[in-house]
Amino acid sequence: MSGFGKVAVLMGGRSAEREISLKSGTMILGALKRQGIQAEVFDPAEQDLLQLAAQRYERVFIALHGRQGEDGTIQGALECMGIPYTGSGVLASALAMDKWRTKLVWLAAGVATPDSQRLTSLGNALQVVDRLGFPLMVKPAHEGSSIGISKVERVEQMQAAYEQARDRDDVVIAERFVSGRELTVAILGEKALPVIRIEAPQGNYDFHHKYFSDQTQYFCPSGLSPQLEASIQEQALVAFHLLGCEGWGRLDVILDDNNRAWFLEANTVPGMTDHSLVPMAAKACGLSFENLVLRILEAAHVG
Repeated sequence: MSGFGKVAVLMGGRSAEREISLKSGTMILGALKRQGIQAEVFDPAEQDLLQLAAQRYERVFIALHGRQGEDGTIQGALECMGIPYTGSGVLASALAMDKWRTKLVWLAAGVATPDSQRLTSLGNALQVVDRLGFPLMVKPAHEGSSIGISKVERVEQMQAAYEQARDRDDVVIAERFVSGRELTVAILGEKALPVIRIEAPQGNYDFHHKYFSDQTQYFCPSGLSPQLEASIQEQALVAFHLLGCEGWGRLDVILDDNNRAWFLEANTVPGMTDHSLVPMAAKACGLSFENLVLRILEAAHVG
């Protein structure tokens, strides 16, 4: 297919999500090649980024998950080289990668997100518990794919949860656990795709159940009423745009027993594996994986 020139699919990288990035990138690469696009693998962990300009790549499809891929770092480098890239820009990527500051923006704008507090040490854990109560989700602020996250139901569990998150990140947050149905909303361009409802074994949608388990169930159609689904889609678009995100992405949501949607986080480079949610939502509205990848690539930009 003409018009795109030589395309680099950035995959791998150095983050804790390298394995998933390689899976996503491989699927994206295959979809591009099947459509006649001159696409090639580019792994920033093994190649100097300056080779993107030296080898005259005309567009970049970012399939890097986590740090140095989803946090504005790669986006800034590509802007300096003047190479169009997929997804959100520098500021939005950095902000969405930071769960703590994402929540501050959403709270200021009136988006419903579970109450949280930063954990600065084990010493302030009791104050956090007094304010937020149990159960809590303790998580590193700059990791994805549920890496380093723990559910805490007793004071005795706080130390291990804090240390596990702190090993991953200097910024650790405790978030009030909201019970309800787990949903995700994919965004493509200016449109929210069909909502997906997720049911994981014992409600534990962790790294394994996201990417490797066949026990996790996905419902699309979601089973929600059309009015409620439309409302959640509208709220998701607002939350997405408040962070400055563009192109494509995914927002994770909990729907409580009162049908109130609580927004947990935004993903600016969601997974694109055979277990991933954006391709699932696209398929539900008649968009093949190949066409989805093409739509994302068409929206590549600089700045």
